[in-house]
Amino acid sequence: MDIMAGTEIRNQTHVQEFILLGFPGTWYFRMSLAVLFSVMYVLTIIGNVSIIALVRTHPWLHTPMYFFLCNLSFLEIWYTTACVPKAIGVMLGTSQTISFTVCLLQLFFLLSMGATECFLLAVMAYDRYLAICHPLRYSSLMNSTFCAQLALASWLCGFLAISVLVSLISRLPFCGPNIINHFICDIDSWIALSCADLRFVELATFIDSFIVVVVSCAVTVVSYIFIISTILRIPAAQGWQKAFSTCSAHLTVVTIWYGSAIFLFLKPSAQNSLDLNKTVNIFNTIITPLLNPFIYTLRNKEVKEALGKTVSGILSGFRKVKISSK
Repeated sequence: MDIMAGTEIRNQTHVQEFILLGFPGTWYFRMSLAVLFSVMYVLTIIGNVSIIALVRTHPWLHTPMYFFLCNLSFLEIWYTTACVPKAIGVMLGTSQTISFTVCLLQLFFLLSMGATECFLLAVMAYDRYLAICHPLRYSSLMNSTFCAQLALASWLCGFLAISVLVSLISRLPFCGPNIINHFICDIDSWIALSCADLRFVELATFIDSFIVVVVSCAVTVVSYIFIISTILRIPAAQGWQKAFSTCSAHLTVVTIWYGSAIFLFLKPSAQNSLDLNKTVNIFNTIITPLLNPFIYTLRNKEVKEALGKTVSGILSGFRKVKISSK
């Protein structure tokens, strides 16, 4: 009897390699997606690296808001790197297989960085709350030590919140089929292949996601309620515009991020809407990291000024080199 039980367990866990389905279609369709993903990935890296470089090279940007923005840009670089290169390989048909261990690692990093982004956005909303609602005490409250503690807490909480969930998923048996209906190791698409009872894992996923998304979203919403309330009490319209301009970029990013995150994570069943999940996942893993640098550049006067001075400096340097070469 023990021998039969042991054989059954081995048969249930023998699948150690999976195939990522990606977006099925014609060769032209898949090549077009691969090119699109590649262009978006390169722009994402350039945009977020540029934000970090601008903040580091311009002293007037050495403020808590831009410190958190650098953390967000750094996260976006690795968040998109954890999935896009593999997704491009899937589209090209050169790298569709993925081992159990690598799939688990990709899932861990994607979920952890997603959770970290939720906490970072909440921290950035709290920073704007202090800046607008308590301007006289802002410098003393949001000092460099507190900024570092908030950023570190966001990263630690993001990774620790996902560790238990990924540990539970790592114990799931997979006995076939081994085709993941996604371009990454998405949690819903992957655990749907398990031959175990998923109710406990789905419940744990829901609770974990609820805590991360709803708690961070609540902090963000409450912060903006106080911010809007304070702005509405400012008598001059010019004061309104100046106050709101400091948080409009962040509010735009928050709307895009939480809109897709709430849809993806706050669902009770892993079996439903897998194809729709792929489409919505593109917003979080590719489009949002791409849009963030442009949103903060186009909607933020200080970043636009820093970018303008940097571009002017580069052009001036080229002119000097050209003149000296003559």
